[in-house]
Amino acid sequence: MPFDHRQFRDVMGCFATGVAVATAVDGQGRPAGVTVSSFTSLSLDPPLILFCLEWTAETWPTFRDGEHFAVNILGEGQRGLSSRFAAMRTDRWSGVEHRRGLHGCPLLPDTVGWIVCRKETVHEGGDHAIIVGRVEALDRDAARSPLLHFRGAYGRFLREE
Repeated sequence: MPFDHRQFRDVMGCFATGVAVATAVDGQGRPAGVTVSSFTSLSLDPPLILFCLEWTAETWPTFRDGEHFAVNILGEGQRGLSSRFAAMRTDRWSGVEHRRGLHGCPLLPDTVGWIVCRKETVHEGGDHAIIVGRVEALDRDAARSPLLHFRGAYGRFLREE
């Protein structure tokens, strides 16, 4: 049964995901960041994660050339950060609070959690790079709820009592 790109995106959008911002520093020490929804754990032993990044993304050279990166898992009140780092803009970091974590990786405040990795491998995946990282540091805020994405919109996680 034939289908087009829009149908593929619409069906894939039915899978609710968390939202994260992958960050790194470029060769001049400037922060780079991009919103990713294709992020997951890969292995417990060794601890590996992966995220996918379009080959044509303006941040691709930073992630391609760098040895380390962080993944910041956004909380429900961070839609603005998600939109900012998803947009095609050169001033993504203008006015954005952050601190430098291990290896200088930018860490965003008030996230559900963050993970700093050493880049392990990069694989080809169609029009995206699959970036695998070995976890070197991490932390979480158990009191925060995640920012969710479903069918092109943001949502909240409601806990059942």
